[in-house]
Amino acid sequence: MDRKRSDAPISRRNVLAGAATAAAMATLFTNGGMLRAAEAAAPDGPVVKNGRISQTVCQWCYGKIEFDDLCAAAARLGCKGIDLVGPTLEQNGPDGKKQTIKAWEILKKYNLTATMTPSHKIEKGLNRKENWDFCLGKIREGVEKSAEAGFPNVICFSGNREGMSDEEGIKNCAEALKQVVGLAEEKKVTICMELLNSKVDHHDYMCDHTAWGVGLCKKVGSERFKLLYDIYHMQIMEGDVIRTIRDNKEYIGHIHTGGVPGRHEIDETQELNYPAIMKAIADMKFPGFVAQEFIPAREPIASLRQAVGICDV
Repeated sequence: MDRKRSDAPISRRNVLAGAATAAAMATLFTNGGMLRAAEAAAPDGPVVKNGRISQTVCQWCYGKIEFDDLCAAAARLGCKGIDLVGPTLEQNGPDGKKQTIKAWEILKKYNLTATMTPSHKIEKGLNRKENWDFCLGKIREGVEKSAEAGFPNVICFSGNREGMSDEEGIKNCAEALKQVVGLAEEKKVTICMELLNSKVDHHDYMCDHTAWGVGLCKKVGSERFKLLYDIYHMQIMEGDVIRTIRDNKEYIGHIHTGGVPGRHEIDETQELNYPAIMKAIADMKFPGFVAQEFIPAREPIASLRQAVGICDV
């Protein structure tokens, strides 16, 4: 999860025209080999055919696209929801001024799920007791609202080290989470702490290795607290993606994608073999969502269509 984004709107007509043009030139990976994107590029046709992985889309990566248009595109492609969006969302209106929209109402119009509800910020997290009142308040609010809407997950963060030892950090995070996980259990909502890299994007972030996150899950001891395993971030920090997910699948509740390096498209332009990763995730019958969280370097909806096809193994 990152926060670099632009909010200038793109019209639906331009989105669809660009998608059709770019898709006709692109190539998609499939579990059967290579498929020319033109063969699956009909603007109104779904890309998801197999459906072994429940795919969703991170809203912040598509900030230039009006939210209604993003939801319409995600639904057409066969995605199940939109990630990292709360009940309301600020976006630029036709006059260029900020306006607040009812994002969850728009999601429901397209039969989509808010697959990960935001809460507190990344840097000031649960590892420091002085942050607990604010962070736990945001998590509780997210759990309550998600449960009321029938949505499954709320995100949280460890916070930065700022000289704190990993041992003290895991103790503090566990103590904090035990204060709110009972509510999550009651409401049947899962709290997910995101694994982020501290090497490139989030310097000094504490929950930067799977082993630390798994240790925290064990201390909390609840099925309603799990990890958000971000493939992009963990490839940077530790690699060995498939083995790590397999070995720790019971502690992983949600997954994010992203090309390495650069967090762009997940195709042949980057170093990870996403068809193999997705096949491994599908084969282990992962019950959670896989969210596309890459920053498109090309036409956004065409890149999203390509990514959804790559992950539909």
